[in-house]
Formats: sequence, structure tokens, C-alpha cells
Amino acid sequence: MLWKSVLAIVLICSASSLSVANAAEQKATFAGGCFWCVEHPFDHHTGVISAISGYTGGLQPDPTYEQVSAGGTGHVEAVEITFDPDKISYAELLDIYWHQIDPTDRGGQFVDRGSQYRPVIFYHSEAQKQEAEASRNALVASGRFSKPIVVNIVPASVFYPAEDYHQDYAEKNPLRYRFYRYNSGRDQFLQRVWGNPKSTAHE
Repeated sequence: MLWKSVLAIVLICSASSLSVANAAEQKATFAGGCFWCVEHPFDHHTGVISAISGYTGGLQPDPTYEQVSAGGTGHVEAVEITFDPDKISYAELLDIYWHQIDPTDRGGQFVDRGSQYRPVIFYHSEAQKQEAEASRNALVASGRFSKPIVVNIVPASVFYPAEDYHQDYAEKNPLRYRFYRYNSGRDQFLQRVWGNPKSTAHE
């Protein structure tokens, strides 16, 4: 029966290692208009485990794309990022986020209009809240934008992953993604504000 005892020890150790690994993972949730355009810049950064497009911030359970895009659900298009804080910090994720949006526009983002496209930072802990507020204050103090920064920082709520065809859209449909992104005016705005934006939009 010795082998059974050894096997049990191995299984316990493996489960413990998995629990420690999962405990190290953290989540970050950002909204900045079209979730295709917010998800893709995070996808290939070291330390980002996953970036999932979805809906959050409203009260309607299990919303569909059609319902959210039509408005009235209270949800926004958003991206939930799972990351390893030992490899990429929340502050770095915030920096990537600011380089993808127009933080002065609360009525939507670029060609996408309506509250379902408003920019929002959803924090998952008090530490994230403080970092997000400090990051927003630093952006204000930088004077880079002449208009007020209107990005809200609110507690994270239930996140509903979007339909499968929205996930990894930039990789599945690179030509359509680039066409949409360019014609939305996002790239032109980011180039004008940041020079060479910290984006992987065209990789």
C-alpha cells in the first residue's frame, strides 16, 4: 500500500501548488468603448494570463450583445484581465489602459456612442482603488488633456463573458478589426495624444 500513500502525497502537493498559483493571480476590469479594441492591447503582455471581453456594471443578468449594445441594461462593454502581479503590476495595466481610450469622453468612445461604451475602471480591492485613483490624478496633473478626466472608478460587480465570436476578435478577424479600429477614429486620436501609443492594435 506504500504506492497509494505516495500517490496521495503527490496529489495533495499538486493541489497545494495549484492553489498557491491561483491565489497569486489577480483580476483587473476596464471599460473603454468597443471591447475588441480594449482587449487586444493586453493580450500579449507578459504576465497577462487572459483577457476576456464581456459585460458588467448593470443589473440585468446574462445580457446578450444585442441587449447591451442597444442600451438600457446599465452594462458597459468591458474586459476582464487575469494577471500575475509578479510579472506585470496593476499600475502597468492602468498605464496600458490610459493609452487606449479618450478619458475625457463620458458619452461613449470614438464612433461608439452611449453609456454602454463609457470608460470605467472597476476595482477588485481597496489597493486597486487607491492605485487607480492615484493613476487618474497623475494623468490630470500631467496636463496632457485640456478637458476634464471623466473616467469613473467603481467597485467590480458580476462580469458576464461575451459571446464566443467576440473573444480574441482581433486575431480571428484581423482585417475586419483593423478596418473597424481605424475607421472608429481611435488610432488617430491615440497617435495625436501619445505619439506612438502603447498598443498592439496592429500586431
